Amino acid sequence: MNEQSPRLLTQLITQESIADIDHWIAKYPADQRQSAVMGALRIVQEEKSYLTKALMDAVAEYLDMPAIAVYEVATFYTMYEHKQPGKRVISVCRSVSCKLRNSDAVTNALSDKLGISVNETTSDGEYTLREVECLGACAF
Repeated sequence: MNEQSPRLLTQLITQESIADIDHWIAKYPADQRQSAVMGALRIVQEEKSYLTKALMDAVAEYLDMPAIAVYEVATFYTMYEHKQPGKRVISVCRSVSCKLRNSDAVTNALSDKLGISVNETTSDGEYTLREVECLGACAF
């Protein structure tokens, strides 16, 4: 473990969250700490609600990996938030299969009802509307 890493991460998240991250790190060989990046980002996000640059930098330092590699993961997957989401996040699939089943109509109806566009949050902070890749719920 990098000597600086615990100091920076400890300033930003709780010891309990650090212990959770360490639990994920222990699942991988010692020289592959970076494999725990998705688990670490999820834990940090659960504590803080969304990922800031400082939080992602701290995760990168703690896992001894380049910050850009953490940013790549955090921006590729739609499950990571980069600004404060609403209390309830509504996700609508935008994959080809769902588009063919008219998911655009669902998105438009929600947008009209909530008075927001995709990737926006209602003014009361209650709802955030997202379009995401496959949710694996085609049968519903």
